[in-house]
Formats: sequence, C-alpha cells, structure tokens
Amino acid sequence: MAPISLPSAKLSTHDSGDICSLSPEAPVTETHFWLQRLAKTGLRAIHIVGVCGASGGILLAVPKDTWLSYWILAMVTGLLLMLWEVVRDWRWLIQLKGVLTLIKVGLLLLFIPFASAKPALIIAIILLSVVVSHGPSGLRHYSIIHRRRIDSKKEIKG
Repeated sequence: MAPISLPSAKLSTHDSGDICSLSPEAPVTETHFWLQRLAKTGLRAIHIVGVCGASGGILLAVPKDTWLSYWILAMVTGLLLMLWEVVRDWRWLIQLKGVLTLIKVGLLLLFIPFASAKPALIIAIILLSVVVSHGPSGLRHYSIIHRRRIDSKKEIKG
C-alpha cells in the first residue's frame, strides 16, 4: 500500500486553529501538522480509556479503589484537552462544543451532592460527549452569544 501523502501546497490552519485547508496564509509544515494531530488524538485516546474505566466502575458499582486511577486519568486528560481548546481558540468557550463540555464538568460536580445519582449522571455525560464529538459542525460551532454559527475570527471582533 502506498504511503499517504498530503498535497504539495502548504497546510494552513483554519481561523479556528484546526488544520483543515490549503492556503498560503498561515503555513504549517507537514511534520507540525502530523505531530499536533497525533498528540491530540493520543490525548483523546488516553482520555477515553480513563472515562471507560471510571464509568464502568461507577455503572457496575465496583469498589472505588478499583477504578479511581481511571477517574484520575480521565480528569487530568479532560482538563488538558479543555486547556488545549481554550489556548488554541478562546471562541471554544462560547461555542456549543465548549459550553456542552462545561456542562459535563458541571454534571461531574453533581457527583458530590448527589452521589446516588452517579450512574445517571455518567450516562448523561456520555450522551453529551457524543453530541460534542460527533454532532454536525453547525451545531458544535454555534455561538450561544452570537446566536449563529461562528467559524472564523473575522466573523466576530476580538
């Protein structure tokens, strides 16, 4: 099988910071593209391992010490992913993908006062995660402030 090759034009970042188009504006080397892509994919994969381990422990009522390391892994990688998004583009915080992620964090905080509701909260968090990750871009990029989809920094002041 032939190796995958990118077009010879320089890759550039979309205004949102995602590397997704060919343009002479903000060139990104092919190496940088792949390193950034693999790093974020790896971090997401580790996050999912943590979420699966912690969720399984909670849903199956396994003793906490059995799944606590998965919980810590999920929380640390989740925070790193959120930080990655905010540093890359602050608009993430006002787009539904960021807002729904912050709602997931709020649901996690409900574990404290509503410990008996952990299974239901985990299920809600997982369902929100699917919407955030796999929903159409028009939904994920919808700005709750502007009441419309925001894709470009040129579309808003700041």
